[in-house]
Amino acid sequence: MTNLDLRSDTVTRPTDAMRQAMMTAEVGDDMMGEDPTVNLLEQRMAEMFGHESAVMACSGTQSNQMAVRIHCQPGDELLIHSTGHICNFEGGAPAALSGVSVRTLGGEGGMLNTDELNGMIRANDQHFCRTRLVCVENTTNIGGGRVYPLQTLQEIAAWTRQHNLHLHLDGARLFNAIVAADYSAATIGSLFDTISICFSKGLGCPFGSILIGNEETIQRARRVRKLFGGALRQSGFIAAAAIHALDHHVDRLVDDHRNAQRLADGLRCLPGISGLAETIESNLIFFELAPQLGTAVQLAAALREHGILIGPMGGQRVRLVTHLDIPNDSIDRIIGAVSDQISSGFSKQPVLGRGPFSK
Repeated sequence: MTNLDLRSDTVTRPTDAMRQAMMTAEVGDDMMGEDPTVNLLEQRMAEMFGHESAVMACSGTQSNQMAVRIHCQPGDELLIHSTGHICNFEGGAPAALSGVSVRTLGGEGGMLNTDELNGMIRANDQHFCRTRLVCVENTTNIGGGRVYPLQTLQEIAAWTRQHNLHLHLDGARLFNAIVAADYSAATIGSLFDTISICFSKGLGCPFGSILIGNEETIQRARRVRKLFGGALRQSGFIAAAAIHALDHHVDRLVDDHRNAQRLADGLRCLPGISGLAETIESNLIFFELAPQLGTAVQLAAALREHGILIGPMGGQRVRLVTHLDIPNDSIDRIIGAVSDQISSGFSKQPVLGRGPFSK
């Protein structure tokens, strides 16, 4: 029986058509600016989001940290939601790579708002670090897979400009947000100084990310990419996968969102499961297990024995992620497997799984 891997949308494998696009890609040396497929991808992404330039990166973590470095100096600080990927799951990189402090804020569903931001800028005093950057995550990850309303993003953008701060978008799953909220890439691009987008999540590429911004910003980002060890050579193979995904894997994200809603609706009916949102806004599903049933890690271990992989987030919290390798006809199998484990008492089985899982 084929495994169904719901730990993350990073586990997707290239489709046959994507592999073909990769194998036939025209390549060159990207460090010399001579990879035509990379150049095409960068130009296309910059134009799509209404910016001047873009630079391909190895990962979303790298592109996020490139943005932190170019917007801040050592001793500065950034503001971010307490659930943000940049401050929780990037290895302390703002401090380690750029000497930048992180101050975390609240907000429902992993989303910042101007009420949370008001009053958070440090006074201009030599005792304090300078507040220089606001980082927004859309869709939110461990905040619950939420999609920012356009008005909230516009208000945050206006607030940062009023206070002469930079604004960066961690758009690891930005195309999920665009499809779910039906706002345009150009509209989103107009609000942010820099945007980081992953190709390895909902778009289904093997790896790769991109950072988008104005010409001066991206030229500086290229130097930072080199400094961080992520300089690329014949990377047109990966750029070709991203171009294929832009052409064929964006509109289909609505299927992942529908499958996530179907899955949540089925799980909601099971005893001992709580915390499921009524409306699943993207492809991320979170729920809580009743303590008497067992822990998230125990459930993950039990389901693994039946070919279903899930993401234990620690304690009782579980995350499931739908993606292009989770077909429509697999949803009932997943619901049935969870139901069977709840009925059979999965906490009595040995724990072989790992957790928590975050990406």
